Amino acid sequence: MKVARFSRIGFILAAAGSAVGLGNIWKFPYMTGENGGGAFVLIYLLTITLIGLSLFIAEVILGKEGRNDAVSTFETLAPRNKYIWKYSGFMIFTGVLILAFYTVVIGWIIKYVVSSVISLPTTVKEAGDAFGAMVTTDATSQFIYFNIAFFITIFIVTKGIKKGIEKVNLILMPMLILILLALFFYAITLDGFSEAVSFLFVPDWSKVTDTTILKAVGHAFFTLSLGMGTIMTYAASLPKESNVLRASASVALIDTAIALIAGLVIFSFLFNAGAEPSAGPGLVFISLPPVFADFGSLGNIFGVAFFVALGFAGITSAVSIVEPTILYLTSRFNYSRIKSLFIIGLLTYILGVMALLSNVKEYAQYVTFGGKGTFDILDFASSSVLLPLGGIVIAIFVGYVLPREKTYSMLKAYMNDTIFSLWYFSIRYLVPFAVLAVMINKIFF
Repeated sequence: MKVARFSRIGFILAAAGSAVGLGNIWKFPYMTGENGGGAFVLIYLLTITLIGLSLFIAEVILGKEGRNDAVSTFETLAPRNKYIWKYSGFMIFTGVLILAFYTVVIGWIIKYVVSSVISLPTTVKEAGDAFGAMVTTDATSQFIYFNIAFFITIFIVTKGIKKGIEKVNLILMPMLILILLALFFYAITLDGFSEAVSFLFVPDWSKVTDTTILKAVGHAFFTLSLGMGTIMTYAASLPKESNVLRASASVALIDTAIALIAGLVIFSFLFNAGAEPSAGPGLVFISLPPVFADFGSLGNIFGVAFFVALGFAGITSAVSIVEPTILYLTSRFNYSRIKSLFIIGLLTYILGVMALLSNVKEYAQYVTFGGKGTFDILDFASSSVLLPLGGIVIAIFVGYVLPREKTYSMLKAYMNDTIFSLWYFSIRYLVPFAVLAVMINKIFF
C-alpha cells in the first residue's frame, strides 16, 4: 500500500505535535513543582538527551526503513522469527486507549476556555471546589465538552496525513508557540519571573531522591510520544533524503523548549501571586485560575490564551496517536480510512464515556473494575505498562535483533563512527534498563 508522504517540515511539526501535548504544559510543570525544581529539570534534560533522543532515532529509522505500519515493519525487518516479531506491533493499540481518556481531559480544557471568558475563581479553594464539582458531579457538561473534543479530533484525522494531520499541525503548532511566547514575554515583566528562573534552573540536590530520578527518566521518555508506534508511523511518510538525526533533534528540541517555556510562564504567575508550586496534578486547573483572576479583566485574556494553548497541545497529540492503528487497518486489511476510523472511533468513544463516568460519583460504581475506575485503568495500562514495554521492545529490536551493520547503514549518512557508537551503546544498554526501571517502579511501588 502506498503511504502518504510528509514534507520534511511537515514531519517535524507533526512529530512535535504528537510529542508536545498535555505532558509538556500540564504534567511537566506540576512534576517539577513536586520534585524540587531545578534538580528535576536537569535530570530530565540529561535523560531526554541520553535516553529519549536515542529511542526517538531508533523509531524513526525503523519507520523510514520499513515504510509501512508498525506490525509489518517489525515483520519485514526482522532477520529471523518474523512471525513472532510482528507481535511487537501491539503498541499500535496503545494510542486507542490513550485517546479514550485524553479526549476527556481535552473536554475539561475546552470548558475552562469558556469559563475563562465568563468568570474566574478568586481563591484556590473556590477553584478546587469548582474543578472537583465538575469532575465528580457534573456529568452533563463534561459529556458535552467531551463530545466536542472527540469529534474535532476525529474530523481532523478523517482528512488524512497531508490534508488533516500535517495541515492542522502547520497551523496549530505555530499558534501554540505564539501564544506561549506572548505569555512568556509578559511573564518576564513580573516580579515572580526571576524566582521562576531560579526554581527551574538552580538545582537543589537535597530534594533529589531515587523516586525523583525515576520520575524524570519516565517523563523524558513519555513526553516524546515514544513506544506506541506514532513516530514510527510518521517516519514511514518521511522523504528518503531526510536527515534522520536533524529531524529527531529538532523534535526533541521543540518538545523540550515548550515544556521549559510553559514552566517559566506558570511558575512566574504562581510566584508573583505568592502561590505554592507543589499543587500536584491540579496545578493548571486549580492554582492558575485564581492567579489570572488577580489581573482583573486582563486575567480573563490570560486565562483564555493559556487554556487555548493547552487545548491546541492536547489536540495535536490526540490526532496523532490513532494514526498507527489506522495505517495498520488500511494496509493489512485494505479497509478504507473512514471504515478504519469508524471502528477505532466507536471503541474510543465507548471507552471515553466510561472513563468520564468513572469519575462521577453517581455512575462510578458501574464503570469501576477491581477497585479502579475506567479512567485510572486506561491511564495506568497505557503509561505504566504499554508505553514503556513498547519502548523496551524497540530498543531490543534495534540493539540486538537487527544486525549492527544494517543499523549502521541506516545512520552512517547522518553520524560519524564515534556518535554512532555512543548512540548504539545507549540503545543497547541505557534505554532498555532505564525504561525497565521506570516500568517496575510504576507498577510495584
